[in-house]
Amino acid sequence: MVMVGGPGHAGPSATQASAAAGLPFAGVPTEMQRGADQLLALEPEHPEPEIDFDYVAERAEAKQARPFGLRDMLVPHRWPVALALVLLCLETAAMQTVPVLVQQGIDRGIRAGDRTALNLVVLVFFGVIAASILTSRARQRLNGRIAEQVMYDLRLRLFGHYQRLSLDWYTTAKSGVLLSRMTSDMEYVALLINEGFVNLLIQVLTVGVVTVVLFTYDVTLAVILLVGIVPPLVGLTMWFRVRSEAGYGEIRDRIADVLADLSENLAGIRVIAATGRRLANTVRHTEVTARYRDANLSMSRAQAIYGPSTEAIGIAAQGLVLAVGGAMVLRDSLTIGELGAFVLYVTTFFAPIQQLAQLYSTYQQGQSGLRKISGVLATQPTVRQRPDAAELPPISGHIRLESVSFAYDDEAATAVRTDEQPSDDAPEVLSGVRLEIRPGETFALVGPTGAGKSTIAKLIIRFYDPTDGCITVDGWDLRDVTLPSLRDQLGVVPQEPFLFHGTIRDNVAFGLRGRSGAGTDAQLDADIDAALDLVGLRRLIDRLPAGADTPVHERGVSLSAGERQLLALARAFVARPRVIVLDEATSSVDLSTEAEIEGALDLLLEGRTAVLIAHRLATAMRADRIAVIDGGGVAELGTHDELVALGGRYAAMYTTWMAHARDGHPEDC
Repeated sequence: MVMVGGPGHAGPSATQASAAAGLPFAGVPTEMQRGADQLLALEPEHPEPEIDFDYVAERAEAKQARPFGLRDMLVPHRWPVALALVLLCLETAAMQTVPVLVQQGIDRGIRAGDRTALNLVVLVFFGVIAASILTSRARQRLNGRIAEQVMYDLRLRLFGHYQRLSLDWYTTAKSGVLLSRMTSDMEYVALLINEGFVNLLIQVLTVGVVTVVLFTYDVTLAVILLVGIVPPLVGLTMWFRVRSEAGYGEIRDRIADVLADLSENLAGIRVIAATGRRLANTVRHTEVTARYRDANLSMSRAQAIYGPSTEAIGIAAQGLVLAVGGAMVLRDSLTIGELGAFVLYVTTFFAPIQQLAQLYSTYQQGQSGLRKISGVLATQPTVRQRPDAAELPPISGHIRLESVSFAYDDEAATAVRTDEQPSDDAPEVLSGVRLEIRPGETFALVGPTGAGKSTIAKLIIRFYDPTDGCITVDGWDLRDVTLPSLRDQLGVVPQEPFLFHGTIRDNVAFGLRGRSGAGTDAQLDADIDAALDLVGLRRLIDRLPAGADTPVHERGVSLSAGERQLLALARAFVARPRVIVLDEATSSVDLSTEAEIEGALDLLLEGRTAVLIAHRLATAMRADRIAVIDGGGVAELGTHDELVALGGRYAAMYTTWMAHARDGHPEDC
C-alpha cells in the first residue's frame, strides 16, 4: 500500500545560507567539502544489509516465547563470545599470578639472598605483564566488534518491530516514550554490553579465583576473612540489588516522560505560541524534569551508602589480615612472603567488590533499559498476517463489507501482550455494516463527524481488523492475503499528508523505488514529472532553484498546506493503485486550487475503485454512489439525485449546503 501525502541546499556557504533563511542545515559547507571528500575516500565499503522482516504473527510470537534478554542478543554471536570468554579467563589468570611472584621473590630471592632466583622471578613477572597486555588488547578488540554488532542487530530489530506494529498501538503510545526506547534505553544497553557486562564478569571471575587461592595459602586466615567480612558484604549487596532494580526502573520511566513532554512541545510549538502557553508549558516541563532529577538523586543516595560501606569493609579486612597474619608470622607458621601475597590477594579480593557498586549500577541501568525494549518486542501486532496467507492477484476492486462491526479499544495492545481478551465495554463505532462497492466505482462516504466514515476506510485498507464480520476484495477475505500484496494495490491520500525529509522527487516516488514493477529510475523520473504536471505543480517546480530535486524540509514546512496536498496526489498518480481511498483530499486547498485539480482527480479515479470520505458535498456529488453513515451504520445509500429525492438526511445536508452557496459561503456541511 502506498501512503500518499520526504527528502537537501547550499549557498555562499551552505551553513550561512541555511542559517540566514532559518532552514535546517542540509549540506556540507563549501570550505569543508575537500576534507569531507577525503574522509569519505577512507570509508570502507558497506554491503547492502540483510533484513529479516517477518509479517507472520505466529512466527514472531515463537521468537518472543519468553522475555527478550542478553541471551537472545549474544547467542547469534556465540563463537566470538566464547573466544572472548577464553581470552578473559587467560587475562584474569595472568594478573592473579602477580602476588604469587611477589611471594616467591621475597621468600626465595630476598630472604634467601639468591640474586639469580630474584632475577628469574622479575623476568617471569615482566613476561606475565606482557602476556596480560597482549591478551587484554585482543580481548578488548574482539569485545568491541561483538558489542557493536550486537547493538546494530538490536537497533534494527527494534526499528523493524516498530514498523510491524499496528496503528492502534501508536494511538496509545507517546512518541517521546518510543524515542526513549531507541535512544536512552538503547544507550544504557550499549553501555552494559560494551563495559558493564564484561567488567562484571572480570570482577566476579577475579573474586572466584582469589577465594580459591586464599584457601591454598592458609585455611585459617581465609575462613576468618570470609566469615567475618563476607556476610555483611552479601547483605549490603542484596539490599543494593533490590533498591537499584526499583530505582533504575523509575529513572527509565521518568526520562521517558521527559522525552515525551519535549516531543509534544516541539511538535505543537505553533499552537503553544498562539495560545500563550509558553510559560505554563515551561512550568509543566520543570515539574516533569524535577521528577527525573528526584529519581536520580534517590539512586545517588543509595550508591553513596553502598560504595563507602564496601570500601570500609575492605579496609577493615586488610587490618584483620595484618593482625592475625602478623601473629602467625611471629609464630613461624606463615612466611613474610606468604603474608605479603595474602595481603595483596585481599586487596585484589575487595577491589572488585568495591567496583561492583558502579558496575552493578551500570548492569541495572542496562537491564532496566533492556526490560523496556523487551516490553516493546513482546508486543504483537493486532493486524496479523496468517502463516498460510496467499498472494493477492491483481484486483478489479470489488469490495464487500459483510456484517462488519468494530470498536476502538485502548486496551487492545495490552490484551495482545498478556493473552487476555480485550474489553467488551468499548463502544462500537460500527455495527453490522453491509456495503458493496463495485469495481471501478467512485463511492462516497458522508455523514456527521465521528459517524465512522474514516473507520470504514481504515478497515478497507486493513489498518484495523473488524471486531465481527469480514471485508473482502474480489472475493478474497483481507485476512487471508499477505499484507504486502494487499497494500501494493491500495493507495491512500490522507487529509493531512506527511512529507519526509528529502527532495520533492523522493517524496512523490516514496515507496516505489526498488519495488518490483516500478520500472527503471529514468521511467520513474518521467512518471514523476508527468504527475507533477498533472496536479498543477509545474509552476511551483519551475520557480524552485533545483526544480523537483529541491529539498522539502522536515514534514514539508517549506511548502504550503495546499502544495503538500498536491504532492500527495502526485504520489497517488505515480503509484497507480487499483483501489484508492481519499480522506477529504481537497480539504486543505483553496477553491481555485480545488477547481484546478478536479480534472486531475477525474484522471486519477478513471478505471479505479475509489472510496471518498467527503465533508464537502461538492466532492460527494462527483461520486457514482453515496452512503450516509450515521449511528454506526448505513443510514442512506444511493446516487446524489436519488438521495435528494428521498428527502432524508442527505437531502437536509444538501439543502443547507445550497443555502450557503447562494449566500456566497459554500462551506462544508
